[in-house]
Amino acid sequence: MDLAIQNHLTKVRDLLTDRWLELRAEVEAAEQAQREATGAAAHEVSDRKDEVAQRLLSDLGGAQEQRDVDEMAQVEAALHRIEDGIYGDCTDCGEPISAQRLLVLPAAQRCARCQAVYEHALERSGPRRTS
Repeated sequence: MDLAIQNHLTKVRDLLTDRWLELRAEVEAAEQAQREATGAAAHEVSDRKDEVAQRLLSDLGGAQEQRDVDEMAQVEAALHRIEDGIYGDCTDCGEPISAQRLLVLPAAQRCARCQAVYEHALERSGPRRTS
């Protein structure tokens, strides 16, 4: 591996590591805020509107926390691909992921074509509505 590629991978690794640390801090802060909110809510008198508002805020916080946890897993996987020497290769087809895609999404594991196929399959396998 030439020096330019090694330097680039070092920068990507540092970027991904920094992002993982940011996400971990956000998840820990969200968990702390949830514990504090739960403790405070136990001592307050509230009506149904307050309960619904609190539940909605809790659901939103939970969704944001899950998004961060999911991104942490993607970043960790990218770091492992760097260590394994396969960073930048699509995990589905094995072809190189475009540099532009990796600049925007350094943790991308699929090329744009395979990502589109993956997302389409997810949409098709999602919950089905019955009318």
